[in-house]
Amino acid sequence: YDYAGDFSEGYASIQMGMLWGYIDKTGKEIIQLQYQSTQAFKGGLAIIKSGEKYGYIDPAGKIIIPLKYDFATMFAEGLALVKLDEKSLYIDKNGTEVLATDYAWLGNLSEGLAPFSLNDKQGYIDKTGRVIIPPKFDNAGYFSEGLACDKIGGKFGYIDKTGKQVIEAKFDDARSFSEGMAEVKTGGKWGFIDKTGKEVIPAVYDYVGAFHEGLARVEKNRKSGFVDKTGKGM
Repeated sequence: YDYAGDFSEGYASIQMGMLWGYIDKTGKEIIQLQYQSTQAFKGGLAIIKSGEKYGYIDPAGKIIIPLKYDFATMFAEGLALVKLDEKSLYIDKNGTEVLATDYAWLGNLSEGLAPFSLNDKQGYIDKTGRVIIPPKFDNAGYFSEGLACDKIGGKFGYIDKTGKQVIEAKFDDARSFSEGMAEVKTGGKWGFIDKTGKEVIPAVYDYVGAFHEGLARVEKNRKSGFVDKTGKGM
């Protein structure tokens, strides 16, 4: 193959020439090479592209949601964000349109809320389209573990689901919480804070990854390693 993706739900994307399909774990071609692009299966569906349009198939290769969208994302919390004729839509797994908006930008749902953009500011709506947090941020991140990274006044901090600023916007860059820790950048270096905003691991690294199973990858002086939640190296 010219390209082979990771296995997900028993199948992997493959590419030969300009066409994409899927194989199973025996290497058998389950869905023939016919698409312009494919994505991994998740929740029993995968995004495929034919021509300039996107749709969704099941593991048998059956088209479940027609190839008619200009853009498509995987399902999150039962809904997928798609674009059709310049409109951002949420659809369910039957392809039924649940919500259509005219927002300049709309993100996927995460913990019941989705970021949106209006008049160059960002806020949050719920899955019914109701504005929960008005657009007042320069950047609105996805909620994770009850908090979302926001940017306001050129700096990053964190808000809760009421829109309250619970961790001051004082960082040069910041990412979502994972296992109670979030990566933040100060003075050109990365470190970690907890949900109170306390610096748990000092900002001394050139790069840090999110915590998974109690460890996070870090880089310093072109060397890589792992740290635990106390900052102890592994």
